[in-house]
Amino acid sequence: MSNEIGTNKSVEQVSRRSEITTGIRLSFAAGLGLFPLGIAFGLLVIQAGLPWWIAPALSIFGYAGSLELLLVGMIASATPLATIAVTTLLVNFRHVFYAFSFPLKAVKNPVARTYSMYALTDEAFAVTAAHPHGWTSWRLISLQIALQSYWVLGGLAGVGIGSLLPEPIEGLEFALCALFITLALDAAKTKKEVPSVILGAASYSFAIIAAPDQALFLGMLIFVLTLVVRYLCGRNRDK
Repeated sequence: MSNEIGTNKSVEQVSRRSEITTGIRLSFAAGLGLFPLGIAFGLLVIQAGLPWWIAPALSIFGYAGSLELLLVGMIASATPLATIAVTTLLVNFRHVFYAFSFPLKAVKNPVARTYSMYALTDEAFAVTAAHPHGWTSWRLISLQIALQSYWVLGGLAGVGIGSLLPEPIEGLEFALCALFITLALDAAKTKKEVPSVILGAASYSFAIIAAPDQALFLGMLIFVLTLVVRYLCGRNRDK
């Protein structure tokens, strides 16, 4: 009996190790983009005149990728907390739709499940969407921890590089805009998502005419509302 228990434990440990290894391996492709983007984030923190610890603090406690790049400028310009809160809601609202197909049900432990919900980023969703089957708790959590590690380490590297540079790098603040342009172009490759790109362009065009000083905020608000309407219309059409 004791031999059987020992064998079962050994098999379980090997299976767990294999799942963790698989999760880390699946994170490599996204990590190639996350780490250098994290460096840009760290550099932005230093160039904005913020304390170095802002980079790891945001990356650990406010892990949100593109939103963090946006928050650097908002914090540096002393943007009101209410505006930051609403902007955070609008930028991250897309995660609500991610949850419909994200394999969160594979995670049973409540602590791990809470972390998995917190670490549901664009990159984590993209990896799970590309590999829709075979997800276990250990594989998913190891993937998300690895992705967050790339981001945190990239930010720390950027902070270190930024503190050594004699002068700021011109145009680095364009990193966030470049990220969104890349995501939009990637989405436009699929005909199904072309309407979303058009809605985004139309929303910002209207906002910059109607309220130039608040164009980003108003544009995101209109875009989110139009996406919700598009989703509801599509669901009703499918029914």
